[in-house]
Amino acid sequence: MEIETTRFGIIEIEEDKIIKMTQGILGFPEDRRYVLIPHREGSPFHWLQSVDTPHLAFVVASPGRFFKDYAFEISDEVEKELEIESPEDVDCLVIITIPRDNPRGLTANLLGPIVINVKKRLARQVVLDPNLYPVKCPLVPEGE
Repeated sequence: MEIETTRFGIIEIEEDKIIKMTQGILGFPEDRRYVLIPHREGSPFHWLQSVDTPHLAFVVASPGRFFKDYAFEISDEVEKELEIESPEDVDCLVIITIPRDNPRGLTANLLGPIVINVKKRLARQVVLDPNLYPVKCPLVPEGE
């Protein structure tokens, strides 16, 4: 299947690679189908590109790559909604923000990770406890 994107032009994707959100990402309730596109070979970043809205794409990354101790419980409701049968079915991505005026000021949204059932290609953004997880956690410690 071909999809039109603002960043990548028209790209061909396999339909079985589409990730279906059971609920829209906060602020984007209508967009429910996405595909992961690698940023470039060897990069820890990917683009979570909307299949239906050409200009909508999020930079995402696996939080474990940057935050070794990042962990949270998935509620029974989310497990059921995403049809999760075992821990091996689960992956997690966090949305990365790149400030235009300071690209080294990358931050990760640890408060609202995207939980994915990799087997069934179902996903949902979950909102965690704001007292434990920040919306903007720096990826590069200051001074580095």
